[in-house]
Amino acid sequence: MFKSGFIAIIGRPNSGKSTLLNSLFKQKLAIISKKPQTTRNAIRGILTSDDYQMIFIDTPGIHKPHHKLGQNMNKTAYANAKGVDLIYLIVDATLPFGSGDEYVLEKLPEFNEPTFLVINKIDKISKVQLIQLIEDYQHRYNFKEIVPISALQFENLDKLLELTLENLHEGVKYYPAKQVVEYPEQFIISEIIREKVLDNTEQEIPHSVAVVIEQIKKRRDTLHINSMILVERDSQKGIIIGKKGDMIKRIGQAAREELELILGNKIYLELFVRVEKDWRNKQNKLQQLGYVPIIEE
Repeated sequence: MFKSGFIAIIGRPNSGKSTLLNSLFKQKLAIISKKPQTTRNAIRGILTSDDYQMIFIDTPGIHKPHHKLGQNMNKTAYANAKGVDLIYLIVDATLPFGSGDEYVLEKLPEFNEPTFLVINKIDKISKVQLIQLIEDYQHRYNFKEIVPISALQFENLDKLLELTLENLHEGVKYYPAKQVVEYPEQFIISEIIREKVLDNTEQEIPHSVAVVIEQIKKRRDTLHINSMILVERDSQKGIIIGKKGDMIKRIGQAAREELELILGNKIYLELFVRVEKDWRNKQNKLQQLGYVPIIEE
């Protein structure tokens, strides 16, 4: 019997959702940063074997939003957690239960889907702490399963997949067997550039940055990519460009090297920086950038 199904990965920002997605596939499908709210779009990873096809949906971190971008990110998470076969709620074992966790738990009844509590980063706590954490969450919600893991260390991921398969139903193959991810080439290019901005800049920059791919041309064996980095203030533009342009060169080199590995082409990458004041609160700009969720009625 062939089984298939959609699994939404939800949780607070920085709980390890994208790390889990990458670890399940043993390759990089989603960008990762220690800075919260890195994931802004839903990313689908497709895991296929002779017996099953699991479609994992990595969603933006659910949080109390302070601007329209945050509202749209939450809506994307909510929309992708409805109508799935299973939900993974990822929690960070190293952090105490707080208002952010309560905020996510309050949403679970609205989704009305079987939910696994996936306790991540168990390599950083003791067994006694883990047992206490499990007991605490058992009193908070009726989870289908509670699965402790370390996404970064690949610990207990086989058990997670085994339990997931047990909870899926007989189904069809939604994607070709060799397809691993669903997003356009332009999306992964912009995400890799944004990741390198996050890696190389300080705390004030991450949430204020967006990346627009303005042009991609193939000339012989080289992809020529023109990309615009949007920021909200002149001071942020100065930080990203850096002294004598050293920062933007560093960002560009790191992005180019990774994109060449992913896309299998030589890359000529041109980066520009533009100030777009308060872009996170402009719905038309969010729509242009692809940060408006598609919600099925």
